[in-house]
Formats: sequence, C-alpha cells, structure tokens
Amino acid sequence: MSLTITIAAPFRHARKDLLKKNEIVYFLSFKQHWMNIDQANILITRAEEEGLVTMEGDMIRPLFDVSTIEIPLGYRPGSAVFERSDPVDDLLSRISQHSGKPRADLVAEQNQIVMERFGGTLRSEAAVVIMAKRHDVEFKDLLPALREHVLKNE
Repeated sequence: MSLTITIAAPFRHARKDLLKKNEIVYFLSFKQHWMNIDQANILITRAEEEGLVTMEGDMIRPLFDVSTIEIPLGYRPGSAVFERSDPVDDLLSRISQHSGKPRADLVAEQNQIVMERFGGTLRSEAAVVIMAKRHDVEFKDLLPALREHVLKNE
C-alpha cells in the first residue's frame, strides 16, 4: 500500500490526473526529499510493473482513483516501496478479503490442491490461481508477477 500512497502523492499535490515523468521525479526527489532521482525513476518503473500507472507518451496516468488514497500527515515512504511483493501472498490476501476466510484456511486449501489433487506436482502459484477462480477473485493483473515468480524460483 505504501507504493500506492507514494505514487498518489504527486498527483494529489498537483491536482492532476496526468503528469510528466520529470514532474513526478521532481516531486519525489526535490520537493519532498523522499528519495534520490535514480530511486524515483525505479519507483515509477516498479509502479508501472505493478499496474498502478500507465505511460501515455511522455505522460503518466494512475490506474487507480487517487482521490481515494489517504496520505497520512508526515508520510515518508520506507525502503519497502522498492521491494517486490510476493504475488502468491497478494492473491491469498485478496481471496481472504473477498471470501472472509482466514489465511490459514486458505493456505490449507492451497496445500490440499497441490498434494491431493495433483500429487505434489502443481506449483503453489498455479494452486492459488485455481483458488482465485473458485472464489471469483480477480487475478489477471497478477499473472505477469506470478509468471515471473515461477521463473525466478525454478
């Protein structure tokens, strides 16, 4: 969530739905002193990979409603904004929120799918996608991250 807050901040400050990349870098690096220029560029790239923003020529548009994001007074992003989240955990969290089931029950269900239905040959990433389909939870935005997670952990 801190990545979303950090990306929302320059748009909220400028009261615009579209900003140039250099305007965002200026806000993050020079106006707020939250990070250096290289880190701001990395943050924008990461936000695009996470599906939070889209590039429209030299302009950047958020893919979420910036006005719904609460930016706490005195907010300063930590190093966590540069870390990639685990897509399996993210999807499990979505399923938990949607279904109201505790995460422990969902992890047990995931293990049951892997072991009992597929004899241990199914990856956890695939099992959590099966669970998302069962619970009618949107997961398509996480597919690139899940694919990358599979390739990284082979």
